[in-house]
Amino acid sequence: MKKSVLVLGLSALFFVSCGEKKKEEVKKEVETKVETVKEEVKTAVNSIELGKKLFTEKTCTTCHQADAKVIGPSIKEITKVYGEQKGNIVKFLKGESPAIVDTDPGQVAVMKANLDSFVKDMSGDELAAIAAYMRSVK
Repeated sequence: MKKSVLVLGLSALFFVSCGEKKKEEVKKEVETKVETVKEEVKTAVNSIELGKKLFTEKTCTTCHQADAKVIGPSIKEITKVYGEQKGNIVKFLKGESPAIVDTDPGQVAVMKANLDSFVKDMSGDELAAIAAYMRSVK
């Protein structure tokens, strides 16, 4: 009887200690995932901030305001149309896709001239940052 109680007690101790090890593994895995998400959020915020800075510095604000048409459509209108039509703002900025928001030939010519002078030397990451900023405007 004493042996049975001893074996049962050791078995219980073994299972409890294994459970603690599993809890530690799960805790580390969760902490790693949380840190990864924090880094992704930080990267996204930095990208949006860079995009806003570039949007201003490259004088995009001259023609495009957040929610009002000035010369060109508003940022909200642009992102709405691009979202609905599954368009790619970066490809448009690179000149790799046609205009889908304001397709008037005169406006397209003005946009093309501006894009050729303002964004031609920008990297893909910088153009992606501008697109991220534009999508962030609510």
